[in-house]
Amino acid sequence: METRILGKTGLKVSRIGIGLAEIGFGLTFDDEALAGRVLNSALDDGITFLDTAECYDISEELVGRTVSHRRSECVLATKTGHVSGGYQGEDWTAATVRDSIDRSLVRLKTDHVDLLQLHTCGVDVLERGEVIRVLEDARRAGKTRFVGYSGDNESAEWAVQSGMFDTLQTSFNLVDQRARTRLFAQAKAQGMGIIAKRPIGNGAWGAAKSPSDYADDYHQRAQAMLALGPLPGAPADRIALALGFTLAHDEVDTAIVGTRNPDHLRSNLQLAARGLSIPEAALRELHRRFEQLDKDWVQLS
Repeated sequence: METRILGKTGLKVSRIGIGLAEIGFGLTFDDEALAGRVLNSALDDGITFLDTAECYDISEELVGRTVSHRRSECVLATKTGHVSGGYQGEDWTAATVRDSIDRSLVRLKTDHVDLLQLHTCGVDVLERGEVIRVLEDARRAGKTRFVGYSGDNESAEWAVQSGMFDTLQTSFNLVDQRARTRLFAQAKAQGMGIIAKRPIGNGAWGAAKSPSDYADDYHQRAQAMLALGPLPGAPADRIALALGFTLAHDEVDTAIVGTRNPDHLRSNLQLAARGLSIPEAALRELHRRFEQLDKDWVQLS
């Protein structure tokens, strides 16, 4: 597995990481053995970046139950800010974020995470500053090594320009390309590590119909781009094309692909082993088509 250094953090991460929303929302505690197979297989095969969140239902608990004994083998990232898990409070207050951090550490069965990220809060929350101060307090207390922001559009631009964060996690794929022109250069100038979420566009490219309600907007974009004709030299495997597109951008340190299916994980790893480069002509054409059609194609959270 190819690795990169995650910006100024100095953390070595696998170029493909694993996003753990699907494990949290799609499994139950009765599926602990299945979650363990997915997560341990990921670590066994060189995936070292695990990305979860306090609001991904039981995701943090399943991580803690199945791979906390391998804590030293991974870069562990979580997110904070939402009221979840029966907690009483309001999103994006200092108290909610502070309590969320402590709850995450208990769930994950660790005394610290490597990366703690504010999760999709708006510019108004960022400007108030109280939750950023809570993250800084957590870093000083040793509860996290680094702090990041996870989000898109204006909020992501604010986070990048502020200079307060070590990393940016943002949507980027072949049908969601605005980060390439609006975020990447500024983030790299700040020394930020870049984590691409939704790197295969929810599997919408080349699908006969939208794979899920969550992918409807991406599927409509993909259909519009595909209607412009064949892509020169594009791989026949639509997932290889989608993931190859995202990883063709050197600014991306790691791309997190979500799955709760061991077979899907194995397939992604096989693609990576064979190589995910796509022809330069196909890359340029995908850039051109997005720019031609992008009237209001904002980043999708």
